[in-house]
Amino acid sequence: MAANFAPKVLFEHDGVFIHPSGDEIVVEQDVLVCGSLQLVEKDGDVMMEFTPLEDSVDPSHILCAAKDSSSVMEWVQCGGQHQGERGQQLLESQLSYETEWDLVNSASFKKKSCTNGSVIGGNERSRWFFSVSLSQLGTVTIQEDHAGPTLIFTLKESSSLPPLHFHQGGSRELLDSLRRVATLSESPEDESRLLISTPNKILSQSFENLLDDNNYGLVHKFRKDPYVTTLDRFSKVTNYIFDAFRGTEEQHQRPPEEVAHLLGEVIPGLEINQQEEPGFEVITRVDLGMRPQVTRSEPLSPDSWSQHQDQEGRMIHISRLKESIFKGGLCHAVRKEAWKFLLGYFPWNSTLEQRKSLQRSKTDEYFRMKLQWKSVSEEQEKRNSRLRDYRSLIEKDVNRTDRTNRFFEGMDTPGLVLLHDILMTYCMYDFDLGYVQGMSDLLSPIVFVMENEVDAFWCFVSFMDHMHQNFEEQMQGMKTQLIQLSTLLRLLDPSFWSYLESQDSGYLYFCFRWLLIRFKREFSFQDILRLWEVMWTGLPCQNFHLLLCCAILDSEKAKIIEENYGFNEILKHVNELSMKLDVEEILQKAESICLQINKCQGLPESVVTILSLDTETRGVSDSTDLGSSTAAVVRTTHRDDHTCATNGHLRAIDSQHRKVAFMS
Repeated sequence: MAANFAPKVLFEHDGVFIHPSGDEIVVEQDVLVCGSLQLVEKDGDVMMEFTPLEDSVDPSHILCAAKDSSSVMEWVQCGGQHQGERGQQLLESQLSYETEWDLVNSASFKKKSCTNGSVIGGNERSRWFFSVSLSQLGTVTIQEDHAGPTLIFTLKESSSLPPLHFHQGGSRELLDSLRRVATLSESPEDESRLLISTPNKILSQSFENLLDDNNYGLVHKFRKDPYVTTLDRFSKVTNYIFDAFRGTEEQHQRPPEEVAHLLGEVIPGLEINQQEEPGFEVITRVDLGMRPQVTRSEPLSPDSWSQHQDQEGRMIHISRLKESIFKGGLCHAVRKEAWKFLLGYFPWNSTLEQRKSLQRSKTDEYFRMKLQWKSVSEEQEKRNSRLRDYRSLIEKDVNRTDRTNRFFEGMDTPGLVLLHDILMTYCMYDFDLGYVQGMSDLLSPIVFVMENEVDAFWCFVSFMDHMHQNFEEQMQGMKTQLIQLSTLLRLLDPSFWSYLESQDSGYLYFCFRWLLIRFKREFSFQDILRLWEVMWTGLPCQNFHLLLCCAILDSEKAKIIEENYGFNEILKHVNELSMKLDVEEILQKAESICLQINKCQGLPESVVTILSLDTETRGVSDSTDLGSSTAAVVRTTHRDDHTCATNGHLRAIDSQHRKVAFMS
């Protein structure tokens, strides 16, 4: 028996009109039917449905500039109230000194209201509802006039649906969506008419499901080539690896040792255990001692946050504030303001007036960059392959980023518009890097928290300053982090590292996704908000995210060893940890590992450098108050002149390129 899948919306657009009077030219008539048009996948078939809208308002708020211009866009969700009952809401506006940059500071999470003509009442409008299978559609005729495009669909038995008027845009997007599930070809008799043909079985499973369905796509791909599956989905960095060892069909069943060898060739420089190579620092096994117990605290409340501000709005007692955030995170009500400081968008010592001035200037700067890609004509874009590729990749990724989150669900919602526009504008900000797959994962939590296009963009810019090397073609950031992680794991658990090495997993490539997008796919959305704000404090050491990797591996090592997992099984097991990890437990263990390392004497210099440990405070006694000493772990002395710890990565190694090997 075939499985019954829940209906899936493939396209949705509101502000589609039917003109009941029959006058197809004049827009401002006495009555219009305003509705929502959808393409919905149901039980293996795709339906096109028009639903007349009612007039209620959803009070959720976000800030969003218009999709098709730099003007204001209101999103009005229609529901169950009559128009006469709907109250007028004044939306607070954030205005720059140039009016063309005006934004709605609390634009309702709602779809566009119907302003042309009156709205037909409930019983009357219900007769305009229709639902038709794509297999029943024969042609679509495209008409253009001053009021906007009109699409006229004809059924195969020659009857027609009511003409659909797109006064507020959306006709092109509908046709593009139709092309994904059907074939549209130009009629030889009429160039304005397209013939519609559909395959026998439409979308038995959507592309998005193939990407995200663990029960089908992932497991199927893992059986075929587990490592390619792990890397294939994340960035041009991973595409670079993918292309390097993608071979013929017969080669897809490579043995693990051959895959590991190929990966070593693709990312050279990761073999840090080859003691015969010159330049290695040979160190005996370090006694780490007992791992101390640590506790987590409650999230920082709005009252506690306000207590760290003076009368002019400057943040005070910043070290204590960061430690509180590290130990417990933030209440959601505080995040919108606090993240701007943690990410570096707002200086910690700035006054409230200085921050307002900064936002005004950043608003203007943002929209000037946004207009750069908004003003590119179709003809220009045809001759700009990089911009064209960036746009195509962004549109593809945005449509499958966090779609289970209410903020991003549905089609063409404000959350998706924000993701799209910010990522396109970032291409103008950093055209050399442009857009790389995986960046949408880093942006979506910031958009969710900020609910403001300009603030979200500049916070994302600050985050990308830390993550930039992860997405560069040469992969230096990823290579460095994997080297550092391997060094730390071998210090913490040499026997486990040796086991991984014996299974051709010593390179720790299965941690690639964790590092690339900072655990975004490993924890729930809410847990990622907590995890990131804790990491952004910079406590308790540099590269704390590497200790988070060690904490996860420490929790899983018993199962991996007891089950005698090989190369493929390790990759599969690690991938299946997604959404099963306890963020507080992992944070607690990682902090404990950091304190354990910091208490050790005679640590390898490489470990001290990776974590930027304070050599003056290491080796504290067991009686030290661990809860108050977290901040002391970070090195306060001057760093080695040859080392520059930037963006969470070690960007330069000492001049002698020293490596470390451990001996039992």
